[in-house]
Amino acid sequence: MLFDTHAHYDDSQFDADREEILNNLKKDKVSYVVTVGTNVETSLKSIEIAEKFDGVYAACGIHPEFADESTDENIDKIRKMSFHKKVVAIGEAGLDYYWEDNPPKEVQKEAFIRQINLANELDMPLIIHIRESVSDTVEVLKANPLKKGIIHCVSVSSEIAEIFIKMGLYISFAGTLTFKNAPKLVKTAEVVPLDKLLIETDSPYLAPVPDRGKRN
Repeated sequence: MLFDTHAHYDDSQFDADREEILNNLKKDKVSYVVTVGTNVETSLKSIEIAEKFDGVYAACGIHPEFADESTDENIDKIRKMSFHKKVVAIGEAGLDYYWEDNPPKEVQKEAFIRQINLANELDMPLIIHIRESVSDTVEVLKANPLKKGIIHCVSVSSEIAEIFIKMGLYISFAGTLTFKNAPKLVKTAEVVPLDKLLIETDSPYLAPVPDRGKRN
């Protein structure tokens, strides 16, 4: 059994063959997929996709790129979506300081904390996105403990991974583990206990070597 814990089948890259791919999951030995929303619109689309296919589930949340959309109204919309029978997680949420045009750090932190609180309120796991923001992510999680969560597409050192594991979080690896610049990430994978280890595609992104750069 393979479980792709994080993908984005709402992406327009799948508009031509989404149904074919998702109908063939079992044939490709993939038993389950979580297709993950990044804002209200894509969260709704993820639910629509999950409704159509066996083994496909959804996560609903607000990505740091859209942190300025984490209004009371939108958080309440995410809360209501969470009661759908095929929604299994909140997210993806977190901090992304890589892109200069992303919302300001404090806005991202507020959106992250709101979704930590929502996940705790609903007793659901939170899918956490980290990019160029490791120290602030650790700081936020220490100040706002999370009951259940996944560090998605992990790219941190083994020392930081161990901090997250001690917090009770799961660690998920994507195709980046195969990249040439990934020796430190391989060391990180070595310290993750099997009962805390998850895999993902982050499809259509992060295709592994030798298909890096292609649709995943």
